[in-house]
Amino acid sequence: MKGISHFWKLVLPLGVLVVLAAVTVSTSLAASKTNVVRVAIMTDCKGAFGFANELDIGGAQAALANYAHGKSVDSTKPSAGMNGIRIGSHQVKIVGYGCGDDTVPTAVKETRRLMEQLKADVMIGPLSGDEAVYIANYAKRHPNKTFIIGTAGSQDPTLQIAPKNLFRYHGDGAQWNAGIGELAYLKLNWRKAAIVMDDYSFGWTSAAGIIADFCAIGGKITKRIFPPLNTTDYASYMAQLPAQDVIDGVFWVIGGTGTSAALVAYEQAYGALDPKKHVGNLFFAFLGADKLVAPKMVGSYVGGAGTFPGSRTKAAKSYEAVMKRWYPSLPASDLFVYNYYNAAWAMVQGLTVSKGQVGAALQKAMPKTLASGYQFSNGGKVELDSRRQGIVDAYQLQLEKKADGSVSPKVVAFVPRVDQTFGGLFLPSSPPPSRTQPPCKKLKTPWQGKIRVVADGVITPRFIK
Repeated sequence: MKGISHFWKLVLPLGVLVVLAAVTVSTSLAASKTNVVRVAIMTDCKGAFGFANELDIGGAQAALANYAHGKSVDSTKPSAGMNGIRIGSHQVKIVGYGCGDDTVPTAVKETRRLMEQLKADVMIGPLSGDEAVYIANYAKRHPNKTFIIGTAGSQDPTLQIAPKNLFRYHGDGAQWNAGIGELAYLKLNWRKAAIVMDDYSFGWTSAAGIIADFCAIGGKITKRIFPPLNTTDYASYMAQLPAQDVIDGVFWVIGGTGTSAALVAYEQAYGALDPKKHVGNLFFAFLGADKLVAPKMVGSYVGGAGTFPGSRTKAAKSYEAVMKRWYPSLPASDLFVYNYYNAAWAMVQGLTVSKGQVGAALQKAMPKTLASGYQFSNGGKVELDSRRQGIVDAYQLQLEKKADGSVSPKVVAFVPRVDQTFGGLFLPSSPPPSRTQPPCKKLKTPWQGKIRVVADGVITPRFIK
């Protein structure tokens, strides 16, 4: 080969060699200049959570605008796209938006489209629990791809599955509910309750937090009811509830478009709603709660979602100002906005440290802590555990009527630094939440008797009694 190379050097004119050398150098430079980080944003645009499509994309893109020079095509419609994103000298391109519908078959199709056909290096998402379980298993098979969960709250992805290339900078559904069962026990004097939960991984995880917290302090769950996600007629499920005079109340874990329909079915079966006999997970405070659910439930306690509407901290005000600057119509304290924002902000920090490298380099560079608008403890930073899951503050809510007649949630209780094990109750070797997991057991949680009172947006030194 050396002889052939020498021959051509002798016979080719000098000008041709110069041209060939120039082409080689030009091609090499072009390759480095077009070193693009390819990003996909996976959310739901259909199904029970289709309403959150713009919220999710807007949250992620606000972080990209604020920290990575992104320019939104339309500040009133995040899904219209974003251009000009760069981190250092590296261009970041959003190659596609996933259109999920909270089901695994669609998640399979969209994940493969984004990661294999469009060749994304990083996925921000997904939104929903079953989707995240699938994507966590997909991540195991594709270790060079990086996944940052958008707002899905199923436990399995980061506890039982826990691939090293998947990160979550918010709590799961159980973590969000730390303290809500104790509130029902102490403030409402509940001792026996039924629980109605969406029959899929997030519903089970969200219910797991409520069950664990309520039973830990001495409460009993006498009946568990499981309507499928996207149910429209809840009458048969309401018929499964125990007689209302033998329980103190009902915990509701019905999300998406089903929240209002389930409560209407309850009213038809049992009469007017008494707020003191109903506690909901986060969906009592979202999805038009001010128009449909909340007016009937003023005073009811609501499980949180890691956000702190009404917070007076500097960090909260700073985050809310960022959202108002880039997408003024989006509610900053909405969990979908907030969690996708944090996911994208973490990605920017990781790519900054990795100098635009993806794969293992990015995964190593992803931040172990993240300054977060609604995190109060740990110096205002969400800390990742050994399985890359956030250790987060939990805020519990109560629906209140404002002076103008509107109804909205206010934060009334604070539980600091809830880890995914729920103080050691859930372990990587434990079965993931399900219809029967966890069992109802009395035990001691780290926050039992130490839940802090929140008044007028300020965390006080007083404990809930």
